[in-house]
Amino acid sequence: MARPDFIELPDGERFSILHEDRSVMAIDKPPGWMLVPYSWQNTARNLQAALQSAIAAGGFWARSRGLKFLRHVHRLDADTSGVLLLARSQGAVHAFSDLFESRKMEKVYLAVVVGRPRQRQWVCRLKIGRDPRRIGKMEIGGRNGKSAETHFKVVESGEKFSLVEARPVTGRTHQIRLHLAASGAPIAGDELYGRAGIGLPLGLRAVALSYVDPFTGKPVKIVAPEEQFLTDFGFKKQGGLKK
Repeated sequence: MARPDFIELPDGERFSILHEDRSVMAIDKPPGWMLVPYSWQNTARNLQAALQSAIAAGGFWARSRGLKFLRHVHRLDADTSGVLLLARSQGAVHAFSDLFESRKMEKVYLAVVVGRPRQRQWVCRLKIGRDPRRIGKMEIGGRNGKSAETHFKVVESGEKFSLVEARPVTGRTHQIRLHLAASGAPIAGDELYGRAGIGLPLGLRAVALSYVDPFTGKPVKIVAPEEQFLTDFGFKKQGGLKK
């Protein structure tokens, strides 16, 4: 019997597997799942806890791979969907975490923003720090602001929204959301930093991740489907971001 191309949780929910090899597995993370420590039980949507429970439950998807360990090595906001990389061993956690920290991961996102950005292409390098007035919120600048850099390109513009490609160089919390809001183009559905489009899902999706495998030295490119995300926000044609 062929191995399933998905992860299945004990309650039957499934996550599509986008890529796997001996070191890692990449899934298409749906919105609504938090990437917090296993011991953090303030939510029923703790993805790390759910993955460990699914492996312990002995589902065929895990048994067919001899899988005993799976841990995320980077973060996506709870309401951001798309490519999420998971390590299959503690050694892989360290190796791939180093890739992210050394900025050797090329990350591509699609963002649906309110209105039309003032520029077709631009780079934002505003520093980002924690907002002392609200737990879980970040702010531009601040006393402890850290360097941040994101490259943006408008892919398509509609009547209410524009589709923007975002390539973050650094990985600060809420970086793309803050940099777009500071550029006058807040992400649709962003209740923390947006000014319009509230009531919509967060218009942010991780669509590609590229790197050189630290164990094999081979280039790897992982992509997530774009079509449904584009359709949900009224964009019919693809931007060709992953060619």
